[in-house]
Amino acid sequence: MGTIGLTCLLIIIVNIIVSFKGFRDPSFFARYAFDVDGILLYRQYDRIISAGFLHANKTHLFLNMLALFFFSTSLEYFLSNEAYLTIYLASLIGGNLLSLFLHRHHGDYTAIGASGAVSGIIFASIAIEPGVHIGLLFLPFHVPGWLFGICYVLYSIYGIRSQRDNIGHDAHLGGAMVGMLTALLFQPLAVIYNYGTILLILLPGIFFIYMVIRHPHLLLVDNLYFKRHHKGDLTIEDRYNSAKVIREQEIDGLLEKIHRNGLRSLTKKERKILEDNSKL
Repeated sequence: MGTIGLTCLLIIIVNIIVSFKGFRDPSFFARYAFDVDGILLYRQYDRIISAGFLHANKTHLFLNMLALFFFSTSLEYFLSNEAYLTIYLASLIGGNLLSLFLHRHHGDYTAIGASGAVSGIIFASIAIEPGVHIGLLFLPFHVPGWLFGICYVLYSIYGIRSQRDNIGHDAHLGGAMVGMLTALLFQPLAVIYNYGTILLILLPGIFFIYMVIRHPHLLLVDNLYFKRHHKGDLTIEDRYNSAKVIREQEIDGLLEKIHRNGLRSLTKKERKILEDNSKL
């Protein structure tokens, strides 16, 4: 395993450690998930990065890490250790910044997962080596990397929207576009040799981002099967969002009490609730 393989392995290990910590500790999950109010109101900018290492469940984590592993192997022959890490982090940050911009007026919007960063690695790999073939588990054939990459992003868009209340496709597309463009900065000759594939993916990707900005409702997908058969299956993100709504209602009630009767009207327990929530 080369240096890039080692970097990929370390990233996977960090994702596993942080995600399992989030599975077991709801307060940890709440503090480091992508949360618009937490970032913009409380200036917890670390959430932009930390949210990329949290996942909703083991399946979510497994699929992201599997895709990261597949596409990292093709990059190790072309990029340095620093370039690989730069693409990963740039895609993670770029995808979440796009999501923050689009949801800047939606204070209750939350999101988690490495999908934006993984999408960046996928499309970086496609930009540099579009002909790479990927062998899928349990299937006796290989598929072109560019086809797998596109299907992965489309699946991620559909899966996140159909299973959760928040919309995650903006971070996926933003991460994919940032990853591809960052890779081309490190390998500019790829533009000459692979311009057809790059344009085929980059132009529609930019168009999709434009559509998300101007008409986000056009990209929403409603999974009726999931609603009918999985009403009781709550992920850690679902529980976090439910708890957040209850907490906000409680805080609103306390603020209204302060408005009517003053700060001294609060009990010791109510003051503690306000103090604890100010730290989230």
